[in-house]
Amino acid sequence: MIGGDMITYRPDIQVLDATIRDGGLVNDFYFTDEFVRALYETNIKAGVDYMEFGYKASKEMFDVNQFGKWKFCDEEAIRSIVGENKTDLKISVMADVGRCDYKHDIKDRAESVIDLVRIATYINTMPAAIEMIEDAHAKGYETTCNIMAISKDQESDIDVALDMLGKSHVDGIYIVDSYGALYPEQIRNLAAKYVAVGEQYGKKIGIHAHDNMKMAYANTVEAMICGASMLDGTICCMGRGAGNCAMELLLSFLRNPKYNLYHILKFIEKYMVPLKAEGNAVWGYDVPYMLTGALNQHPRDAIEFIKEGKTSYADMYSYLLYRE
Repeated sequence: MIGGDMITYRPDIQVLDATIRDGGLVNDFYFTDEFVRALYETNIKAGVDYMEFGYKASKEMFDVNQFGKWKFCDEEAIRSIVGENKTDLKISVMADVGRCDYKHDIKDRAESVIDLVRIATYINTMPAAIEMIEDAHAKGYETTCNIMAISKDQESDIDVALDMLGKSHVDGIYIVDSYGALYPEQIRNLAAKYVAVGEQYGKKIGIHAHDNMKMAYANTVEAMICGASMLDGTICCMGRGAGNCAMELLLSFLRNPKYNLYHILKFIEKYMVPLKAEGNAVWGYDVPYMLTGALNQHPRDAIEFIKEGKTSYADMYSYLLYRE
């Protein structure tokens, strides 16, 4: 296992800001250019390693009139923010299996300002994920794979999926707690499994956590202690439902002097506080998210419950508990 303690730092650690991509799920990706450009400049100053701009979603499947441009991440849209991106910050996008026309919408790396393509898949679509990984790799991109909702998967199926990824050209494999249902002990066991595969095949291991039970930060730190090196965070936890590991918490914990918390805090002051106050984008811990997390269920029911302004938590608990 990779060493480290509370005083020194791990030079292999890389931090990815997923605020626009995961946060876009709560406002349909309608961020202003000013907001995205300010976040880009903030990440550069803060020493963040990757910034994820959004999804490469198919315009045949999703109506461009119902989503902001970061649902699709056209090359021109990204370049309007970053130009040629002559910085140390790398640009990432996510491509969902079955929701991306990747053969046409993801150009050759030589024609793109994007550095990393993250493939998101469920365990039952692994063959399609491998095909997307190999396509992006052949085009010259760094690649990672996010196996979503692993809290619902059989251990034997996870083993098969990890072996498939180990034998592929993927650069990194992510532990993903999609439902915010896992505790640090479970993350520790999963991280041991993932890290063993990473060491066997020469892959980096990452962690993407959700905060339904206020465990996203703890689980991220636990995975890092166990050897994960790619750590996802979002500013003020902004992300689907309960949100993700808070970037400000994560950078305050890491000891690497290249990370600078000050600039994240300035961004929070100027942009996140007003965004929250507007009330159009709603995320963060709430009792309904705790319930879906505790019961290892998708947060869609909690999202609707909160959207409707309900507070009948006990009734919701009974519904979730006995519906299956």
